[in-house]
Amino acid sequence: MPHSQKNTIAYRHPGANPGEYTTMDMGAGDTLFGNHEQLIKRVPDLLEHTNRAIQKGLPPMFIAATFHGHFIYLHPFRDGNGRMARLLSNKILLQAGHPVLIITRESKEEYIRALKLFHRDSAEFLVSFFYQSAMRRMENEIKGKEKNTRKSLTFLF
Repeated sequence: MPHSQKNTIAYRHPGANPGEYTTMDMGAGDTLFGNHEQLIKRVPDLLEHTNRAIQKGLPPMFIAATFHGHFIYLHPFRDGNGRMARLLSNKILLQAGHPVLIITRESKEEYIRALKLFHRDSAEFLVSFFYQSAMRRMENEIKGKEKNTRKSLTFLF
């Protein structure tokens, strides 16, 4: 195993190569994504629309969330679609100077529900989830910094 892959998780599907588009229709949980060939053909359009939204100056959190939802439902790979969607969404946020979004274990059910509503209804629920998750993370970081500051002050005095 090359050193660059030393701490990576093994790919779970025999006969499939990481980074290659899937060669079969995919599903996750109770969701079937559709004809994989048609979905894969839509990936370049998603990337183009996302770049145009960034250039227009639309809110980065909105862009990241809508990109994320669309990428998940295009499901172009056999494995790692969720990780890739989170990675690329965070790239959008970081390029705009926003902190990364971390989906915690505690928020996983809310995340899955928001994804399902995104697919059935609109982007509103997933965008809201992204904003709420970012606010929770910032609040927790502020509390942590306040706690550390109080500890530092008691040490000094």
